[in-house]
Amino acid sequence: MPVVDTVKRLFVGRALRSDRLESTLLPKRIALPVFASDALSSNAYATQEILVVLALGGFSLYAFGPWVAGAVILLFFVVVASYRQNVRAYPSGGGDYEVVSKNLGPRWGVFVASALLVDYTLTVAVSISSAVANLGSVFPVIDDHAPWWAVGFVVLITVVNLRGIRESGLVFAIPTYAFMLAIASMVLVAIVRMAGGTELRAESADWEIVPVDAYAGLALLFLVARSFSSGTTALTGIEAIANGVPSFRKPKSKNAATTLLLLGVISMSMFAAITWLALSTGVKVTDNDADLIGLPEGQSQKTVIVQVAQAVFGSFDLAVIAISLATALILALAANTAYNGFPVLGSILARDGYLPRQLHTRGDRLSYSNGIIALAIFAIILIVAYQADVSSLIQLYILGVFVSFTLSQIGMLRHWNRELRTTEDMDERRRMKRSRVINGIGFVMTGSVLLIVLVTKFLQGAWIVVLAMPLIFLFMQGIHRHYERVREELIVGDSEPVTLPSRVHGIVLVSKLHKPTLRALAYARATRHDTLEAITVNVDREETQALQRDWERREIPVTLRILDSPYREITRPIVDYVKGLRRESPRDLVTVYVPEYVVGHWWEQLLHNQSALRLKTRLLFTPGIMVVSVPWQLVSSDRAAERDDV
Repeated sequence: MPVVDTVKRLFVGRALRSDRLESTLLPKRIALPVFASDALSSNAYATQEILVVLALGGFSLYAFGPWVAGAVILLFFVVVASYRQNVRAYPSGGGDYEVVSKNLGPRWGVFVASALLVDYTLTVAVSISSAVANLGSVFPVIDDHAPWWAVGFVVLITVVNLRGIRESGLVFAIPTYAFMLAIASMVLVAIVRMAGGTELRAESADWEIVPVDAYAGLALLFLVARSFSSGTTALTGIEAIANGVPSFRKPKSKNAATTLLLLGVISMSMFAAITWLALSTGVKVTDNDADLIGLPEGQSQKTVIVQVAQAVFGSFDLAVIAISLATALILALAANTAYNGFPVLGSILARDGYLPRQLHTRGDRLSYSNGIIALAIFAIILIVAYQADVSSLIQLYILGVFVSFTLSQIGMLRHWNRELRTTEDMDERRRMKRSRVINGIGFVMTGSVLLIVLVTKFLQGAWIVVLAMPLIFLFMQGIHRHYERVREELIVGDSEPVTLPSRVHGIVLVSKLHKPTLRALAYARATRHDTLEAITVNVDREETQALQRDWERREIPVTLRILDSPYREITRPIVDYVKGLRRESPRDLVTVYVPEYVVGHWWEQLLHNQSALRLKTRLLFTPGIMVVSVPWQLVSSDRAAERDDV
């Protein structure tokens, strides 16, 4: 087995047969960490994002924190209820793309897909960067090289996902449940200690926040709205379950809907508890270190989760480290939600002709490996470009997902209206009307939040996403037009004639009279063309004369034609000669035989076949020309074949 294949098998594992696909489906206990890790991990920074924005007006504005958190919780459950309708009505895995395409039209569906592709990429970049930031709060050496640690995490998660969805699910289930247990333990210890009369104080409780400006009236309303929009990062990842329904065990829709409900209850319980503890312990956090008076010089602010853990566990540093590690792991693994959503969506888009066909193909482990690799590349580009800065990346976040939320709710409203026009069963009609009300409320709330997010985050960086979505939309439409043109060009009509060439003119390319040339001549003669000749290009007069003498000495029964090349070119004289034959006899077919070496090492390919490659590339663009490669296996290729057979 070649070294490359050995390394691939080491990291990815043995290839799986197509009939093993059923064994890769997920039970709910594994599907929850696989598809909900993004939404669960958002609790690690959603509270912090709310407080950072409110801190712009000073500590007094923290009083709005519970109300903002309450609004986020309400919105979360409305969206969960809405998506439970989606997975029941559209269980094929297209998610928002399928819902919008079927009810609002393909163009709107592609636009939603562009928003989701952006959001999935940002999910990886934000989650990984936030994980590194949490680890940096405990281990300064990580904070000093954050971008490269983040890139390393992306590569690691990519390799795990290439092993297949079930394997990655088993790997990621333990950290996800560990995070849930860690937060539950922290909350339980806090309740016990507070019930015993202990006052829990964060290290920043006595520090002071320097307000960036005074906020009142409309300015205050805008700031609170911006805080709410930042807190809605807690909703990211809900749509992934709708896209991943095919990965669930049967009954797929029911299991997906149950997982959505579990996600809502668990995630929002954690969010409410973390927000309560942050406000109760007096945590203060600002966008800039300079705005926090009391922060030791040279020290960066710790994340809200770490500060709360220190306040709850006090001198028990081991527990604080455990909370930090569990948080960092869940944040890093939150990217796994995108690694399951992006490739599936990419496969569906490729199937419909909006992305390259390669994204529709499953890899060795029955995962969409090309989509996984593409997602990793895009995420790494973002991480490096923004130096893994969460505050900068978070401004680009959430807009795309609320575009898909809103359009999906409109699509579902149309879906229920259409179903109601054709359904007479009263029980079914009552169920549909109830579902329509849920989706209607979902549309009003997600649409309102979309406007808030767009207005409050536009200048902070969301304009990049606003620009990126239509560009990706146009890119996908261009791919679709290309595939449609090719399909129409290649379609065979009922009366399509099969035109036979008048004659077939064979040409064997000759550079030297060696074994590959003799094999090409033998093969060309065996095909019995109407005419057959060999051609060589006169680049070196002495070599050409030697070739001609050897040709005559061996009495080869094929005419050798010599093409002059005063500028020592090889490709142009051959192409010009072949085109001349086509002009003289347009109904003739010209077959060009190209002797080529088959080598066993990649570096040998660089040393051979380059002239043949250039020539074939030129000839392939000429109508009526058939190019035939005649291989000659070198000894190194035999050795490579023997290694493959082992």
